[in-house]
Amino acid sequence: MENKDKKSVIRVMIAKVGLDGHDRGVKIVARCLRDAGMEVIYTGLHRTPEEVVLAAIQEDVDVLGVSILSGAQMTVFPLILELLHTNNNSDILVVGGGVIPDDEVVKLKQMGVREILLQGTPPQAIVESIQYLIQERGPR
Repeated sequence: MENKDKKSVIRVMIAKVGLDGHDRGVKIVARCLRDAGMEVIYTGLHRTPEEVVLAAIQEDVDVLGVSILSGAQMTVFPLILELLHTNNNSDILVVGGGVIPDDEVVKLKQMGVREILLQGTPPQAIVESIQYLIQERGPR
């Protein structure tokens, strides 16, 4: 019974991949998701895609959120999606946030990134987006 209740909580990992050293926004996002009742794991700065995917699998998260301010999104996201697929964990939903040009947002969604939440997205909209994606996906 306890495991069922625990699994009903949305588990989110938030990651900063690469050389991007700005983490104020990601910490605000982590707090608003926690305040909404989600379990949030923050990987810290300067992680590799491989580290982030391995951690997401080990932590059995529902959502992997990657914050990008460095401009490396067209390299980072395809690699993360490929690693999740290779490890049979494509059911972990990948979302992105930060500063990403509009034309790349479209391309990233076509690749399989479920949502892009750009800089300036209100905290409640972030919470609602995650909740909607989990509801849409259904149980794992």
